[in-house]
Amino acid sequence: MLKQRVLTSLWFVPLLVIVAWFGGEPGFTALMVTFGILAALEFYRMVAGAKTPPLTYFGVIWTAFFILSPNSELQALLEAHFNPDLLTPLVLTSAVVLSLIGLLVRRQKEGAFASWVWTIAGILYIGWLLSHLVALRGLDDGRNWVFFVLFVTWVSDTTAFFIGRKFGQRKLASNISPGKTWEGTIGGICGAILMSILFFTPTPFQLPLAYWQAILLSVLTSILGQVGDLIESLLKRNMGVKDSGKLMPGHGGILDRIDSLIFAGIVVYYYAIWVA
Repeated sequence: MLKQRVLTSLWFVPLLVIVAWFGGEPGFTALMVTFGILAALEFYRMVAGAKTPPLTYFGVIWTAFFILSPNSELQALLEAHFNPDLLTPLVLTSAVVLSLIGLLVRRQKEGAFASWVWTIAGILYIGWLLSHLVALRGLDDGRNWVFFVLFVTWVSDTTAFFIGRKFGQRKLASNISPGKTWEGTIGGICGAILMSILFFTPTPFQLPLAYWQAILLSVLTSILGQVGDLIESLLKRNMGVKDSGKLMPGHGGILDRIDSLIFAGIVVYYYAIWVA
């Protein structure tokens, strides 16, 4: 399992880094849309086991719409004819209204509203939350903000995994994810703090952050990333599955690999626009 995790990381991590560095906002948005679509398919495949099959294709399409909506180049194209600030509310409203209308025309009426809830849940959980990474990429210094999310989350996850494996004794949430320990969680936070040095010292990744801001943000990023991991673990436990998919050997599915990034991107985005 460890060998598979390493081999998968050897192509997944460079892919994200190369696209984030060289692809600009369009390339990064396209990659996030691709990941979002794959993660949404995994999500709806999992929840279909609850005997209330969601509106899968509708959910996947609106997930992609949500991820696209904060792209600054798309908003600039729309600006001449449409207020781009209304794009996200329009996507949300259309998702709710059209999916409710869809319940009326589908054959299976039993459990219709449970199906609708799962459909909207997938759109919001993956589409809306992942769209924060696209919005982050569109900010000033957006590339480096994205690298902050990627590097701090990866180092946090890696140190949490190895320290928890080596020294973990006290269970963090045994009824959700038995393998996670308090020692691993603290190790992940320490790893995140060490990685934050890259972003307040003179490096190509430097951000307009004082050292204490970078440390604070790295701690918040690590905590939210680990919370995101626990939330997806709870979902899988509720659905009775071990992994969200099989696309990432050693990790599971795409959703298993980006669950931490989804939540880490939120805290960094709002910190960037409200504080930094």
